[in-house]
Formats: sequence, structure tokens, C-alpha cells
Amino acid sequence: MQGQDAPVCGAIDIGSNTLRVVIARCLSAGLDILATDEALVRIGESVNATGEISSEKQDHAIAVLRQFQQLGQQHSAQVTLAIATEAIRKATNRAAFLAAIKDATGIDIHCIDGVIESVLTFYGATYTLNEQARTPAFVGVMDLGGGSTELVLAKHQQIIWHTSLPIGSGWLHDRYLTADPPTYSDNETASTFLRTYLHGLELDRFPSILYATGGSANTLLRMAQQAFGLNTTDDTLTYTDLIRCEGLLWSLPAQEIAQRYQIDTRRARILSAGVLILRSIMKRFELSEIHVSTNGIREGLALAYARYGEQWFEKTRQAAQGSTPAQMTHKQRVVSSANTYDELFVDAGLRMFRERAKVMFSWRDAVLQNKDIEAVHKMRVASRRLRAVMDAYEGIADPKIFKPAYKLVKKTADVLGAARDTDVMIQNLQAQLAHLPSLEQAGIRWLLNRLEAYRKDHQQALIAHINSLDEIAVMRQLEHCLRKER
Repeated sequence: MQGQDAPVCGAIDIGSNTLRVVIARCLSAGLDILATDEALVRIGESVNATGEISSEKQDHAIAVLRQFQQLGQQHSAQVTLAIATEAIRKATNRAAFLAAIKDATGIDIHCIDGVIESVLTFYGATYTLNEQARTPAFVGVMDLGGGSTELVLAKHQQIIWHTSLPIGSGWLHDRYLTADPPTYSDNETASTFLRTYLHGLELDRFPSILYATGGSANTLLRMAQQAFGLNTTDDTLTYTDLIRCEGLLWSLPAQEIAQRYQIDTRRARILSAGVLILRSIMKRFELSEIHVSTNGIREGLALAYARYGEQWFEKTRQAAQGSTPAQMTHKQRVVSSANTYDELFVDAGLRMFRERAKVMFSWRDAVLQNKDIEAVHKMRVASRRLRAVMDAYEGIADPKIFKPAYKLVKKTADVLGAARDTDVMIQNLQAQLAHLPSLEQAGIRWLLNRLEAYRKDHQQALIAHINSLDEIAVMRQLEHCLRKER
């Protein structure tokens, strides 16, 4: 085989959801892949919950990395490269986590930013394009991770624009889609957030060919092939395919999805978020289909080493900096300077803050009157949609003003949610009561009496909270979150 003297490297990606490794012989023309492996650890789950990487997640990650090292030894890997992405970037105990890995395994980990992450993803997802008879001139690459999503545009294999969005399948699941399966209301709230956030990505032109990589994209492709009888040699997912996948994921619990389609149950739990992000990206940029690539950032890391050797990190950063200045993160593009300040984006945020808050307050009197349980439901939905819009604009808001405003809206949604959930339980039990045997009716009546007593007590807390909301003051607080300097 050609290139027997070429170095063998192990390239490791420590992601928010998954740890992955590729063992490859680094040839001048590309990679000779010898082995791959991965493990779902969900480091981002603990970061989203507490801001830190828990000791359990750290121990799990170290155990997986040791397995990766053994795999590398089996193939005589001379070099081990490792990068960490979004969840580790965000963790408050990042330094301690990286030091613990170094002590336990000897592996030095580069905690890369979103810009380098985008470039390495592009390298990996597109390196087989040169093998095609006709290479597309204008392509996009999307890496849907657990904690972030990278988007890259390229012409003639040269990156012209890229961005890192702090939205991933694990993050969206933990923020909005924790029910199993997710509820319609959760879907609406998460969709509102994505639609609002993606509206801020202003591009004159988006390629018609998009390659998607990452665990969720690849799992959805396999799931669609099994569920709908798609051609297993085709890497394409259409918008309709994703709608059909979404229907299954919103109808069946994760355990059943896992059993039907041979998916890790933990992966099945976050697929509903993954499909929603993919579908939202396709809708935003009017794409009818995407191509799913099994290659991604770990292969990109190995390719960077094959091309640049020990200077892979510096050379990759230089390649990123040499691209067009439009390639900045969503947050930076909006606030970096007067020349790139996206006033339309901020104006849209102010408008949506006002509109969502106005709808929420429009149900205030009906909730206080407590005559129609649907009023509580309507105000709760409105408060969650306001919260979703606020999530989308958190990156450019004044944190000192935003945090108390967000806390107030979240508390409103929680108080309304407790009332609504109790109303639904009471309503369902009342509907079942007449159809139950007399022996069971006594128990149901006892439960109903307890729930109705709780609901009555909670109504007082609900009234107190709703009465404490000063509509004018709340509106002013929301507007000041995004107040522009005049």
C-alpha cells in the first residue's frame, strides 16, 4: 500500500454530546482511515445545568479517552491530537477538566474557538469532494453539534464565510425539549426561538448544496432509511424526510425510537432537537434537501496534521483569518463595530419583545378572573414564546438589564405552568371518573379533592404574581435590554 511510511495519527474530538476518534495514516493526498470509534458522554448536559463539567462526566470522558488510546496503540499511532469544542469552552471549570485529562492520559487538548472549529469541519466534510467527477463550485457545510452549530460557505474549495452559532442539539433539548416525547407546546417554543435567532443571519446568497455532519444528522439519515425504506447508498435527506422523522420523534418515547431503529437511547432523546435545527436551517435558506457526510471535525483535524504537521493549529488559524471578514460569530457580527452593527436585527428584536409581551399581558384579566382555564394556557404559551425570543437575543443584550427581565418572564411562565398542569390533571380525572368502577371512583375523588385544594391555594400565588407585574415597567425593561446608543 502506498504511504506505509506516512505517520499514523489519532484525532480526537471532545464534543458537547459525543467523543469521537479517527485513526488514520496521514498521506500527502488525504487520509487512509484505519479505525473510528465514538461514545456518547453528553458533557454539555452538566454544563447546561450547572455551568460546570461534573465529576461523573469527567470520569466518563477519561475512561473513553483511554479506550481511544488503546485503539491508537493497536494501529501503531505515533501522534495523538485532541480538540475540545463548545461545552468545554463554556464550562467554568474548563482548566481543571483539561488538567485532569492531561494527568490521567497524557493527552494535551486544544480548546478551540468556533472559528477554527468551522474550518476543521469544512476540511473534514469536503475532502472527498475531489474524488467526484464534478465538484460543485459553491457549497455549504453544516456541523450540527451538541452545543453549537458551525456553518461554512466555500467557492471552489476556498472558504468565503463561516460562523459558529451557540445552538446545538443537546443545548436545545436541555433548554426546551425535556419532555419524552416533546410536547406540541415545547415544539412551538423551540421553533419560535430558532426562527427568531436564524432571522439574524443575513446572507445575500446561500448555496443550494449543503453538506451536514455530526451525530444527529447521521443518525437521522440512518433512521429515515430504516423507517421509510430510503436507498441506503444515498446520502440525501429531503425536507419531507425530516418532517416525517419529526412526526415519529414527536409521537414515540425515546426508548421505543431506540429499540425500533437501533439507536442509543440517550441519542434518541436529543434527536427531536437535532431534526428541528436541521429543518429550521433548511427552511431559513430555502433548501429542499441536504447531503449527510460521515466525515467531520475529527477527519478535518487529521487532515490539518497531514498538511501542516506540528504546525497544524497555527496554520489552521491563519487559514481562518485569511478568509473574508464576514466570517464572524452571530453575536460578533451584530455588535462588533459600527460598520457591522445590524440595526435591522436589533429593531426586529425590539418589535418582537413588544409584540410577545403585549400578547402575554392581553390574557392578564382573564387569568385573574379564573373563569376559563384556557386563559391560563394562553398566557403561559405567550410567556414561553416571549422567553424564546429573549433567548435568541441574549447574546447582544445588556446582561445587567437582561438577567432580571429574563428571570421575571421565566417565573411568570413557571407559575402559569404549575396552574395549567394542575388544571389539565383535574380535567382528565373528571372525564375518567364516570367510566370507572365504584371502588376506584372513591380514590379518584380523593385525588381530585387534593388537586382542587392545591389549585385553589396556587391561584392565590398566581394572582399575587400577576398583580405584581407592572405592564409599563416590564415593557420598558424589555426595551432597555436592546436599547441602541443614539
